[in-house]
Amino acid sequence: MNPTDETFLSGSLDKTIRLWDIRWENVDPKTPWFPCLYLVSSNRSSYCQGFMNLAGRPVAAFDPEGLIFAAGISSESVKLYDLRSFDKGPFSSFKLTGKWNGYYLLRTKRVLTFVILYFAAEKEDRNGPEWTGLKFSPDGKTILISTNGSMIKLIDAFSGTVLQTFTGHLNTKSIPLEASFSPDSQFVISGSTDGRIHIWNAENGTKVCVLNGDHTGPVGCVQFNPKYMMMASTCKNMAFWLPSVDEDAWIPNLYNVHRVLYS
Repeated sequence: MNPTDETFLSGSLDKTIRLWDIRWENVDPKTPWFPCLYLVSSNRSSYCQGFMNLAGRPVAAFDPEGLIFAAGISSESVKLYDLRSFDKGPFSSFKLTGKWNGYYLLRTKRVLTFVILYFAAEKEDRNGPEWTGLKFSPDGKTILISTNGSMIKLIDAFSGTVLQTFTGHLNTKSIPLEASFSPDSQFVISGSTDGRIHIWNAENGTKVCVLNGDHTGPVGCVQFNPKYMMMASTCKNMAFWLPSVDEDAWIPNLYNVHRVLYS
């Protein structure tokens, strides 16, 4: 969702990214996204402002200002676009290096050449987990990559350098588990297929807390309220969390939380 208006991005299996506006009456025909209007005649939503074709299956996210968006393509590269001039192509692109589920990608001196060293013998492990979501940190400095495996990556939003790899949460069903930032960008939160919530320090990658919200299934989404210190987690049901008032808490105002509503 764009943080500044009522538009949002979606990635699709047809290798496209679409921009949607739920305020259709406010669409400006002069916007570069406007060519997508022809999709109305093909039974697509009339709220689609535009689309772009990419080389692989994408995931996408806006930056905190709503002017830049990132597209993760084929679970291996990230491209950054200016929303106002996306038709000119990305202004920055990078492939990720580092360990992904049993193999390494090593950048060579030639910019476009990558050497793959496999440590997993099974073919299905060689591609690593699929990217299922991108998310900019609230300060805009990093990007969080969620996957359908038991691994989350934190990368530098300007260079693509892998800063942290968060592990230790379960994903035995290979399903999308959306990871999120705390409002101050200092912590990363994710659900788990065992019904628990895992929290890591974004700066050093250490796990600082595991919360039990009595969830009956995989926790697919955990989100902080952008304006208030409140967190929500959900599977088939939902739990809301508030900070503890204990001044002696190990990490005050964030991790010593308790469930206040569950339905």
